[in-house]
Amino acid sequence: MNNFFKAGLMAMTACAATASFADNSEGLQLAQVSDGFNAEQKYMASCFACHSTGAAGAPKVGAEMMSEWEPRLEKGLDAVVANAINGVNAMPAKGLCFDCNEDDIRALVEYMLETSQ
Repeated sequence: MNNFFKAGLMAMTACAATASFADNSEGLQLAQVSDGFNAEQKYMASCFACHSTGAAGAPKVGAEMMSEWEPRLEKGLDAVVANAINGVNAMPAKGLCFDCNEDDIRALVEYMLETSQ
């Protein structure tokens, strides 16, 4: 991915996060992942099979695979996380991570995005 696109994506993410925080009149609430949650380990246990190969149209995860995620991110990170939580197309709800809460799923999506830079 070229540096111009990376910079633009990072700026859009920062703006969206800032807008979300500014609209939150109850104050900032940080994600509460499960105790002992490790995104890399959980990815390997629950997400790797499809996201490493692109099975059933899953966006691949890995170095320089952001192009797989860009069309999905056009709808925003919250939409991508909602799809992961609820399931989309061939992906089952929570990607079969039955012990993941919604914050864990968000952390997994963020991990996959970071890993795909």
